[in-house]
Amino acid sequence: MALTNLIPWGRNQSVTAPGSHENNDPFVALSRDMNRLLDDFTRGFGVSIPPRSGLSGTWPHVEVSETDKDVTVVAELPGMDEKEVEVLLQDGVLTLKGEKKSDSNTSAYRERWHGQFQRSVQVGSDIDPEQVNASFKNGVLTLTLAKRPETQRSVKRIPINNA
Repeated sequence: MALTNLIPWGRNQSVTAPGSHENNDPFVALSRDMNRLLDDFTRGFGVSIPPRSGLSGTWPHVEVSETDKDVTVVAELPGMDEKEVEVLLQDGVLTLKGEKKSDSNTSAYRERWHGQFQRSVQVGSDIDPEQVNASFKNGVLTLTLAKRPETQRSVKRIPINNA
């Protein structure tokens, strides 16, 4: 069975490597040019454009939760290990940086994303930078950022009176 038979939209067509110029479809060329234009435009503003691999939103996907004592950030980084990820905390912004390397450069077809990434999350200025714990297990990075003791206030409910 040929590899092209496994790709539903290309059963009767030859497989073209992503980014190759063999495809003369004007819509593909327009899409490629618009993506390049957007990348060039946003590069100077520090805006992170999500990878064009069909993933929605930005990557890596994160979940942020907060209690009175700490902020927890969980990031999914499948196929990576802790040596490939850098975590920075500066001025209340947590930044995850890294690079997911490709296993093979000889693929005829690829949906798996690889390349450099950077994701920043605003966690607030009340985080104690000396009390940050990170763990990495099964492709999931969990960060627990403790709040400074003076900012761990109790919540007081304020009654609203009729005027």
